[in-house]
Amino acid sequence: MDKKIYITADNFQKLQETINNLRLLADVLEKESLDKLEAELRRATIIDQDKTPGNVVTMNSTVRLRDVESGKEETYKLVYPSDADIEENKISVLAPIGTAIIGYKAGDVVEWRVPAGAGKILIKEIIHQPENGNSSSF
Repeated sequence: MDKKIYITADNFQKLQETINNLRLLADVLEKESLDKLEAELRRATIIDQDKTPGNVVTMNSTVRLRDVESGKEETYKLVYPSDADIEENKISVLAPIGTAIIGYKAGDVVEWRVPAGAGKILIKEIIHQPENGNSSSF
């Protein structure tokens, strides 16, 4: 069973608009990414921005991730597709890892698809979360 994920109402609306806009122009692979993100949004618990705990990955969060198998750590900022820039460690919410982490909390282990199968990543830390940033948690 999947763990609960949390999406702010504002992020939900903007992500749904992004999906709808991109779907018109998407090729088959892009449509698969859009479908995966849309599935995550359907199962998410929608929360108010002012009640968003600082331990939840939201759009524009900066997170430290650790590959469970290799132990390698990376820091990324989760962004909308138009802002993605891998050289600046800004990953799109439509990238497999971006879709995998949205709405999860620090300490969660998340599976995501890689070419060789499934990978597991630990959301080690939320370095910056722009929504509310209070210290409460779920």
